[in-house]
Amino acid sequence: MRRREFLGVLGSAAAAWPLAAGAQQSGRIRRIGVLMAAAESDRQVQSRLAVFRGELQKLGWTDIIMETRYFASSDAETVQRYAKELVALQPDLLLSQNTNTTDALLQQTRVIPIIFAIVSDPIGNGFVASFPRPGGNVTGFTISEPTMGGKWLELLKEIAPSVTRVLVPYNSATLSGLPSAEYYLSSLRTTASFLKIDARAAFVRDASELESAVVEHARAPLGGLVVIPEAFLTAHTLEIISLADRYHLPTVYSLRHFIELGGLLSYGNVILDNFRRAAIYADRIFKGAKPSELPVEAPEKFELVINLKTAKALGLTVPPTLLGRADEVIE
Repeated sequence: MRRREFLGVLGSAAAAWPLAAGAQQSGRIRRIGVLMAAAESDRQVQSRLAVFRGELQKLGWTDIIMETRYFASSDAETVQRYAKELVALQPDLLLSQNTNTTDALLQQTRVIPIIFAIVSDPIGNGFVASFPRPGGNVTGFTISEPTMGGKWLELLKEIAPSVTRVLVPYNSATLSGLPSAEYYLSSLRTTASFLKIDARAAFVRDASELESAVVEHARAPLGGLVVIPEAFLTAHTLEIISLADRYHLPTVYSLRHFIELGGLLSYGNVILDNFRRAAIYADRIFKGAKPSELPVEAPEKFELVINLKTAKALGLTVPPTLLGRADEVIE
């Protein structure tokens, strides 16, 4: 999917902005190439881009052209084609959604500035040299930290104490290789050993393999799932929620939209905040800063969301201590 958007505030609408922010920061229009690993119809993606655009406007960038490419599959050829198209447009800046899109863009350019919004392990994936000094033409924002794998398992055990077996599905194509999965699996395995939980990772290439892995896992009792943040699993949100419901598997997720659609519990970074901060970095780059000078930043906001209706359907009683820590409870 291709989409071209022009952000402009004209006539009387322009008067509504404060003078400091309403005046265009530069005499020329800025162009941003955007690569998103999701369908254009995805409401979550459109909300994130709206936050990015809105923050740019607040910072005074009222004339921005955004060339956006969307893809909902993990097909490497499609990702590379769109990355190549965007780089060929010679934009002032490239906004990358995740690990997969950042990898594709870096294969096409080491000159045009790139900001990634939700990458898990930029050092492990070879995108940056370090957080304080990224080096090269890319910087951005991480989605979590290595200890999150263990935290998700602790939360799963807290809301479903009977769970003794956990499956962690992942897709190496969208994670750019096993090292990204290991970013979470290492702490998860350590915590699993402490909690006496049998934790197993399962590589899946498509929706049918995902279903097969879950079905096999559900053959034995006392099982649960941990859904890590990666594009393939996000693209199959409804399938995963349906499988967890069908086989009565308590499941913890990293993203709140899973819970809004019927998932049990999520704990993770507030993604919208990453896109807001990405706009702040775009502003600094437009004013002359280099990506190598802008440190990679860790998440600032985390949220715990619980779906009580789903808990009840699974026969779970949510501990009051867990409810008290929740940022939002869906009933």
